[in-house]
Amino acid sequence: MARHVAPVDVRGELARADARHTLPGVHLVLRRAVLAWVPIAVAATGVCGVVYGAVQQDLRQGANDPQIQMAEDAARRLDDGASPVGVVPAESIDMSESLRPYMMVFDTSSRIVASSVTLHGGPPPFPSSVFDQVHGSPGQDRITWQPEVGVRSAVVVQAWRDGYVVAGRSLRLVEERVDRLLLLTGFVWIVTLGAIAAAAVAAAALR
Repeated sequence: MARHVAPVDVRGELARADARHTLPGVHLVLRRAVLAWVPIAVAATGVCGVVYGAVQQDLRQGANDPQIQMAEDAARRLDDGASPVGVVPAESIDMSESLRPYMMVFDTSSRIVASSVTLHGGPPPFPSSVFDQVHGSPGQDRITWQPEVGVRSAVVVQAWRDGYVVAGRSLRLVEERVDRLLLLTGFVWIVTLGAIAAAAVAAAALR
């Protein structure tokens, strides 16, 4: 009695054989790509972080420059005999609203004796503990002062013969620039990682 022999699906067998050979090849390419991508991605992340940190610090430190001049000039005039009222700006501002620089003069007891700044109509509560850091050479400290949420100033504290000069300015514009810098750096970082990944896959496939 003759046996029935099923026809062999040659195309199907070839396709399955190709798949068995292709899958290990794809895994090998991806593995090589990941091994090449990781160290370069780490380096790119470090470079983006360093660039962001350097530019951010330059923006923040640059925000102190006008106040340094104001505080040092005022302290020099006070040491030469000028009155505290005479060295502060004539027009008073509200630090929660204005971007203009301001100045305060304190005596050795940390009591305010002249000021060109207010906060909601009253004197802002400047922390007297800052004055403890100004004693000795060079007699100056630079800080970020936040008397309330959303109100931040770049402040320079300068010692003079009978007390301290405080010169400040709002950080609002600087912080807006820092926020834009963070967005730009993050965008460049993501695009760079994607480009590195594509290049790593292409290089691994060519091998």
